Amino acid sequence: MLKGFFHVPKAVNEPVKSYAPNSPEKAAVQAAYTSMWNSTIDVPLYIGSEEIKTGNTKTISAPHDHKHIVGTYHLAEKQHIEKAIANALESRKAWANMAWEQRAAIFLKAAELIAGPYRARINAATMIGQSKNIHQAEIDASCELIDFLRYNVEFMTQIYGDQPKSDSTTWNRLEYRPLEGFVYAITPFNFTAIAANLPASAAMMGNVVVWKPSDSQVFSAKIIIEVFKEAGVPDGVINVVFGDALMITDTVLASRDFAGVHFTGSTHVFKDIWAKIGANIHHYKTYPRIVGETGGKDFIIAHPSANVKQVTTGITRGAFEFQGQKCSAASRAYIPQSLWPAVKEQLITDVKSMKMGSPEDFGNFITAVIHEGSFDKLAGFIDQAKKDADAEIIIGGNYDKSVGYFIEPTVIVTTNPKYATMETELFGPVITIYVYEDAKWEETLELVDTTSEYALTGAVFSQDRYAIEVATTKLQNAAGNFYINDKPTGAVVGMQPFGGARASGTNDKAGSALNLLRWASPRTIKETFVTPEDYRYPFLG
Repeated sequence: MLKGFFHVPKAVNEPVKSYAPNSPEKAAVQAAYTSMWNSTIDVPLYIGSEEIKTGNTKTISAPHDHKHIVGTYHLAEKQHIEKAIANALESRKAWANMAWEQRAAIFLKAAELIAGPYRARINAATMIGQSKNIHQAEIDASCELIDFLRYNVEFMTQIYGDQPKSDSTTWNRLEYRPLEGFVYAITPFNFTAIAANLPASAAMMGNVVVWKPSDSQVFSAKIIIEVFKEAGVPDGVINVVFGDALMITDTVLASRDFAGVHFTGSTHVFKDIWAKIGANIHHYKTYPRIVGETGGKDFIIAHPSANVKQVTTGITRGAFEFQGQKCSAASRAYIPQSLWPAVKEQLITDVKSMKMGSPEDFGNFITAVIHEGSFDKLAGFIDQAKKDADAEIIIGGNYDKSVGYFIEPTVIVTTNPKYATMETELFGPVITIYVYEDAKWEETLELVDTTSEYALTGAVFSQDRYAIEVATTKLQNAAGNFYINDKPTGAVVGMQPFGGARASGTNDKAGSALNLLRWASPRTIKETFVTPEDYRYPFLG
């Protein structure tokens, strides 16, 4: 879609605010937190221009204080999903034909609204509804979301500006059409930025969307909807529904106009969706785009030359920030015997110093896991590790859900490199460490590569450049985002495009032009200026 070309502001990454004592941003987010904590919201379905309250509701509570209700949200029935699809398709007529710079302006405005008047509220909502401490809320709900919106506009202009060669006789051009139909966005609880980006990136390219946020992210999703509305996203372009995931997905995938899914969530759910799309393939107008980022069993491996404090900081930040609930969180580590005594000592010291509690207290590094199901799963693995002869918990291992879903940051050491928690995705503040013999560096790299079905993120720590080169080569397929001397989390939009392969997803790299290209269907247009009028070529004589 190229109806004239204009320069847009060059994207820059949003600076992270400090929230230091007595800072104005700290006072603002504390005020927003208190106001939102002491009131309740009622979240309808957003279909076309309507805000539909079905009367069939669920409550929203804070994971760190699960008895405290902060709102309710309304659940859709099949008829509402069908209505959302119909509204999206009707809205497509105008949205798909809107000049790209008008769409760009909407999302650039959304970025500035989050950077300014909505910043404290969207951070506070993420703290309350997803139990993120202020730093984790700031780098997610504010900075990463702002970066997604700004950079996606820049990537969109790069894509539209990529045009084929022409000569004096022919003008060739590419028109980047939106997909023919609608896109289904399914978003997770753990990142407010992902929840906004999945529908917004498809919409920015001229598509219309049916968006189903996670039930555990509705509180901050409400703020995203408010931002999009104020920024000028037209009614019907992004329709928002809540309710039974299976019913919603089956209804969406049954539509002949289904054109693509943008997904972040579990590997099992994504595979089920893929299978259903395959079963319905003869029904669709087009081959649907399937874009997904799923699970991870992300690793850290240290070489004997590694710096001990760098390794332990990589483990503690990589495994325990946001309670280990990042897709990229480190959950298995491989430490050489020569470094292990020092790493163990520093690790125990660091974890003991971590405070745990409500995110309202800015001194807390650890807060609660997202819900009771996650808590019970993690507690089960911790209890099993306490019983198993080939596992030892060296720090942590306690848990309590009487007030909130609190799991202590827990470090398991195993003598079995295939121990359950070395292979199973846990999604919580639990990391398992295997201590290897220094001489078995390359064998251990092979172990890292073959232990997990996932390939999302991984990190190597070493001061030996030859060892780094060997790890980079041997672990080529083990992680879509590979880190050298850094933790395996914290990908920055425009700097480290994010996504993994194997069972971790389609690796379409959110935070890059590669992802946006998935939401475009290019049309080549060739215009000949002097058209031939005789079929005969010179070789015919």
